[in-house]
Amino acid sequence: MNDLDVVILAAGKGTRMKSQRPKALHRLAGRALLAHVLEAAMALQARQIVVVTGHGAKEVDAFCASYAREAAAARGDSGGSSGSAIVTVLQAPQLGTGHAVQQAAPALANDGVTLILNGDVPLVPLDALRQLAQQAAQGQVALLTVDTGANAGAYGRVVRGAGGAVSAIVEARDATPGQLKLTEWYSGVMAAPTRLLKACLALLTDDNAQKERYLTDVVRHAVATGARVTALQIQDATRVAGVNSPAQLAALERALQRRQAEALMAQGVRLADPARLDVRGQLTCGQDVEIDVGCIFEGQVQLADGVRVGAHCVIANARIGAGAFIHPFTHIDGGAMAQGVSVGPNARVGPYARLRPGAHLAADVHVGNFVEIKNSTLAAGAKANHLAYLGDATVGERVNYGAGSITANYDGASKHPTVIEANVHVGSNCLLVAPVTLGAGGTVGGGSTITRSTPPGALTVARAKAVTIANWRRPGKKG
Repeated sequence: MNDLDVVILAAGKGTRMKSQRPKALHRLAGRALLAHVLEAAMALQARQIVVVTGHGAKEVDAFCASYAREAAAARGDSGGSSGSAIVTVLQAPQLGTGHAVQQAAPALANDGVTLILNGDVPLVPLDALRQLAQQAAQGQVALLTVDTGANAGAYGRVVRGAGGAVSAIVEARDATPGQLKLTEWYSGVMAAPTRLLKACLALLTDDNAQKERYLTDVVRHAVATGARVTALQIQDATRVAGVNSPAQLAALERALQRRQAEALMAQGVRLADPARLDVRGQLTCGQDVEIDVGCIFEGQVQLADGVRVGAHCVIANARIGAGAFIHPFTHIDGGAMAQGVSVGPNARVGPYARLRPGAHLAADVHVGNFVEIKNSTLAAGAKANHLAYLGDATVGERVNYGAGSITANYDGASKHPTVIEANVHVGSNCLLVAPVTLGAGGTVGGGSTITRSTPPGALTVARAKAVTIANWRRPGKKG
């Protein structure tokens, strides 16, 4: 719909969160609650997204601006000429949900449809939002509701009249004992023709138990004008669950992670324990992928066919090639996607290895325990199996990089490259002082400090001569 505007209510303080952070910026699956809602609005191709801020307005404004820039960059639209525009409006003081939408109303064009979402309700299904918008485009006020068949707690009750038509929403504090027994409740998500919505907003008062302007009163005002009000019911209450406390946030996190785990298993991914998986971004898996317990995936991660990921690995923004084995307790951090990390087919990484941004491993590379690699490329068959560091290095095919060896790539002002050509053997405990090149097929003796480039095929040893003093005694303690 090219005439759809979205209003997101994000002014709440979130007192029960007991945090200085605005409630809408608390994280679910690694992203702010508000980011999930903005993503849905973007997916609907709304022409404008109006975020109503209040408590922590500066932080929320900054987040929205950052989100808009990142979304534009992802589209390749540095000028911001396409995609949904994001604007913020301030609600001060906070006088209720209806008052919040009143602050957004001047930014809404009369010719369209307005969809109202909540910044702390992050998991509303996209297909349900599309249905609501379509119903509103037909002149209806469309509500998203849930009927769990049980006590609806503090949620507003949906009141139906003759023939089952929706006649009102009554907030719990204003409901009669009979209305409190109703089990269908309003989720806080509403769509309406903008012209009708504005007319109803103008009629709101604070004549209620909380002395606030309720958005839910729009329903009875719309009914009074003869407009039809429809309710789209969904069965899964977690999809419209809001976050008001750390406990609710944790419960929603687990519900979301379980849903993602089930989706992966439906694709054929073998999870050792679906309850011990965290996907905080997008995880794409090929066939016959196996993931052990306690693993965390962040950003954009691709696991090709036959990849095995051991227990308690953290992998962010990385591409893992077919047949690779990531051993337990490995940390792979690709940083910005422009750099990323790539691991080639049949490579072996870990346990306890660390791959930092710009680490690229070709096929059959072995990176062992307590090896750290940053901004370096390892060609096919290269090995760094123990207690080593490679930074700003280019490593050729079949290189063997010894235990305890490091590249000294930083001189305090600038980074410098190290080149290790094919078939070089670097002994244990060597120091390569960049910039330096080790010629193809050469050998560096263990314990050497290399400050100059070495020729191909040569043995280079650069260490002090051993001196032995017979019958020498260590100094003893005095007294």
